Amino acid sequence: MRRQAGFTLLELLIVMTLIGILASIAIPSLIQYPIRAKEAVLKTNLKEIRDSLEKFYADKGHYPAALEELVPKYLKRIPEDPFMKNNTSWVTIFEEEEDDAPGPAPGEGTNGEGEPGIADVRSAAPGTSLDGVPYANF
Repeated sequence: MRRQAGFTLLELLIVMTLIGILASIAIPSLIQYPIRAKEAVLKTNLKEIRDSLEKFYADKGHYPAALEELVPKYLKRIPEDPFMKNNTSWVTIFEEEEDDAPGPAPGEGTNGEGEPGIADVRSAAPGTSLDGVPYANF
C-alpha cells in the first residue's frame, strides 16, 4: 500500500498554534498605529498654527484676535484637530492667560483694538496620549 501525500492532523495543529501565537503578539501593536498617527498629525498641526501665530506677530506686532486672521496669508486653511475631527475646536490661549511665556510688555502685543490676541492654541480632545501626556498639553 502506498502512503498518501499530505499533512497529518498534528502538523496542522502545530502550524495553527504558531500562527495564533504570532498573531497574539502582533495585533496589540497594530491596534496602536492609528492612534499614534493621529497623535503625530495633532503635533504637526499645532506646530503649524503656532509657527503661523509667531509669523503674524513678527509681521504685525500683535497676535491675531481670531485664528481666521491667519488665513490665507499665513495658513491655507486652519488645520483640523484629528481627534475632534474639525478645525473649530481649538482651545485658544490669549496673551494674558499665559503664565510662564515671555511676551510683550503690558499694553504691547494687543491686536489692533487693544484686546489681547491669541498667543497659543491647544487641543480640546479629551484623554491622554499613548505616552501618558494629556492631549491638551501637546
